Amino acid sequence: MRDAIIVQGLGKRYNRYHAEKPITIMEATLRGFRRMKAVEKFWALRDISFTVAPGEMLGIIGKNGAGKSTLLQLIGGVGCPDEGKVRVNGKIGALLDLGAGFSPDLTGRENVFVSGIVGGLTRKKVAHSFDAIVEFAELTYFIDNPVRTYSTGMQMRLAFAIAIHTNPEVLLVDEFLSVGDISFQAKCLERIAELKAQGCAIVYISHSAEQIQELCDRALWLREGRVVAYGEPEVVAGQYVVEMRLKTQQVTPARPPQMTRTGIELRVNENRFGSLEVEIIDVCLLPDREINRGDPLEVEIEYFTSQVVKHPIFNVSISQEDGQICFDTNTEIMGIVIPYIHGKGQIKLKIARLDIRGGKYFINVGVYQQNWNYAYDYHWNIYPLLVHSNLYEKNILSPPFIWEISSMTLSKLNNNY
Repeated sequence: MRDAIIVQGLGKRYNRYHAEKPITIMEATLRGFRRMKAVEKFWALRDISFTVAPGEMLGIIGKNGAGKSTLLQLIGGVGCPDEGKVRVNGKIGALLDLGAGFSPDLTGRENVFVSGIVGGLTRKKVAHSFDAIVEFAELTYFIDNPVRTYSTGMQMRLAFAIAIHTNPEVLLVDEFLSVGDISFQAKCLERIAELKAQGCAIVYISHSAEQIQELCDRALWLREGRVVAYGEPEVVAGQYVVEMRLKTQQVTPARPPQMTRTGIELRVNENRFGSLEVEIIDVCLLPDREINRGDPLEVEIEYFTSQVVKHPIFNVSISQEDGQICFDTNTEIMGIVIPYIHGKGQIKLKIARLDIRGGKYFINVGVYQQNWNYAYDYHWNIYPLLVHSNLYEKNILSPPFIWEISSMTLSKLNNNY
């Protein structure tokens, strides 16, 4: 069986221009054309080689600026490499930037048809899949509204639903598990598993080492456009985590234990890590630290910084007592850009319904440097959450569901007895 994706010696080079490069012809005329020329050339990717077989999922991990998105774009046919080659055998379903291809003034319905046809389907096939797409995206009551009225999450759900219903042979996705709440993520995982079983080759970009380890068959770690490691997900993701943790510990200052406003002790390099240029003062779980399965949950983070910090990234995850991550999201993957923070502030994550089985969990929170180089402050296994449920469940995710038994089935059961 031939590989679905073949990348050999791939390289992509870009020009770097002067910071004050003229934008208009008038500016260029007044300032001179010297600043129109490239200052230097740099390699965004260099000497990248790997293959992805049908039914295989490759996870790509690395900091911002490592070349992950550039690599995905080249595989998807956006741009041409400057050296090496890329060969894709099969129809591509690309989510290079979830929702970026939508026309904001068109309705969700109109965008489904446009995106489906661009994705290689006929209008008849789009019409045939339309109800399934809308139902999967959970947008039945909003599908005839302009997309500009959609939240970022709604756009991302619709984009994901369209891509997976175009029957792709190759799927390119950037952080698909950020779309929607936990129950929607469960649907995404189920659909991804179905596509893999049908022979779809998947390339997935993530900042989460846990997701790479859990979902992928192989992993590729990029740093400054070059391959650091390529192979088993547990090994590659583990090396990545060790390096990131080491960098954070190196910038974590020595400090005696501190108490949060609600009386929780923070101990540096035990349950707290980071440079502390931004400090998380306290975290509140609303309505309470004990909830029922399927209830809403709000994570309210209070922070303080004595200096201006540009483009911070806030992260929230939910883990079990053994450390397994059940849920992980951050402001960056949801398309939220925070220009800067200064002084005291508050940011809140609202989860519409927490569909996980009953048990004991921890809410972990962090604020990171804009390129994920290190954490400003990260609190691990400090804020407990108890989820009550009257059901015994083996699965971690527990989306709402019902059993439907037809009268024919009942008739057969009665005849058997």
